[in-house]
Amino acid sequence: MTRISTVELRRVRLPLVHEFQTSSHAKRSLEHILVTLTATDGAVGWGEIASPSGPFYSAETVATCWSIARDHLAPIVLATDWDHPADLARALAKVRGNQFARAGFDMAAWSLWTAGQGVPLAKALGGVRTEVEAGVSLGIEPTIDDLLAQVAPRVDEGYRRIKLKIAPGWDVEPVRAVRSAYPSMPLHVDANGAYTPADLPVMKELDSLGLLMIEQPYGPRALADLADLQHRLTTPVCLDESIEELDDLVTALRLGSGRILNIKVSRMGGLTPAVRAHDVAVEHGVPVWCGGMHEFGIGRAANVALSALPGFTLPSDVSGSDKYYARDVTTEPIVSAGGLVAVPTAYGLGRDPDLPFVESTTTDRLIMP
Repeated sequence: MTRISTVELRRVRLPLVHEFQTSSHAKRSLEHILVTLTATDGAVGWGEIASPSGPFYSAETVATCWSIARDHLAPIVLATDWDHPADLARALAKVRGNQFARAGFDMAAWSLWTAGQGVPLAKALGGVRTEVEAGVSLGIEPTIDDLLAQVAPRVDEGYRRIKLKIAPGWDVEPVRAVRSAYPSMPLHVDANGAYTPADLPVMKELDSLGLLMIEQPYGPRALADLADLQHRLTTPVCLDESIEELDDLVTALRLGSGRILNIKVSRMGGLTPAVRAHDVAVEHGVPVWCGGMHEFGIGRAANVALSALPGFTLPSDVSGSDKYYARDVTTEPIVSAGGLVAVPTAYGLGRDPDLPFVESTTTDRLIMP
């Protein structure tokens, strides 16, 4: 049995190398919460709460995650004996919602447990790959020329798929320009729920551009409208924000709300439910890929490990750390070479925190009990 003696929370801030604009907000730096669990035998596990700072992607923010982690999740962890990370995940599930906050603790539990078992995280999760295909996500730019200037180096670096953020007024023309410049590049768009059924003509135009998928065109709870849209399009609809719980996925599958699933560790509450979502999707013949929240090296390593599972047949958002950060919080960054990222083989997460650098970028710290 594992018993956690100490929970440590750190708010860590890193600047982005390039501003990232979505349909709802712009980001120039990111602040995430690193979770450290120390067991009574001295073993340590690291996790990352990769919530946004503002309530735009989801209702959670860094501030709400800090509060929930401090007041509810940490006390549960400190009071729970567990044999396997899934045991701790069940205890944490008593806290409804708050998936981002729970994900950081679940990730730390897997990190601690796999290191203790002497196995890499990917193998423990059921991974079968030694490397995974990486796609890259690009934000909204001031002009189409600026966008093309961002796409070109990513293509040269060998990324296997380009994802473009879109929003009303920035959709068909920029996407058409990228498609014209790169006719054979796997390309998909992500609206983060910015459109409604009234925008069907825009969806139809996007449908004609040979896209890999249209990700989350309508709002998260609009599963019936998304099903109607999917019936009207040739291009697969991909679900992201709509799927926070396994029940959401079951409902979406029954309605036919999409044909591809983006599995995010943070959005689903951790590695434990993310693996379950993968299994359900595979059972229903739905291809999946791993989405990202601009994770630091801790969360990024977990994403790579998850992407090694057999159902992840599409390029995942596991681009190299250097795409977003001049320096990452781990001693060894995640690296993409020719659009491929090696799956860590060291025990646990396979990446160690750069403690002096983490200390220098920490804006707040809490140790419990």
